Amino acid sequence: MRLVQRLKSFFAPAEKPEHLRRGELGERAARKHLRQLGLKFLTANFRSERGEIDLVFRDADCLVFVEVKTRSSEDYTRPAAAVNARKRRLLSQTALDYLRLLKNPELKIRFDIVEVLLTDGAVREVRHLPNTFSLSKPYRYG
Repeated sequence: MRLVQRLKSFFAPAEKPEHLRRGELGERAARKHLRQLGLKFLTANFRSERGEIDLVFRDADCLVFVEVKTRSSEDYTRPAAAVNARKRRLLSQTALDYLRLLKNPELKIRFDIVEVLLTDGAVREVRHLPNTFSLSKPYRYG
């Protein structure tokens, strides 16, 4: 019996690192918050070869690409400050990949950021920052 237990523990999935668990908690909180605001959830963690978009929603005639930033502290900067020019460019490219998969529908698009603040591993505050940035240059849509 001891051999069976040892084999189970050997093949058991390793526990996720803390930053990944925090990120998943933040994404769940953001999804719930945006649904409560009336947005329709479409997908999570859309990946293309260029990057990943945390959440995709529809808000009336607008497709909303959401970047979630989860932090335990704001001592140095706001979480949204991590969405720098490079990250905006990657999000823009990935959003265009998503739109290509949908055969470029005639919809408005926007990029939102949701900041999730944690205290002792629990969600303390969720802040929705709609239409935070536009497609990075030289990219265009519509």
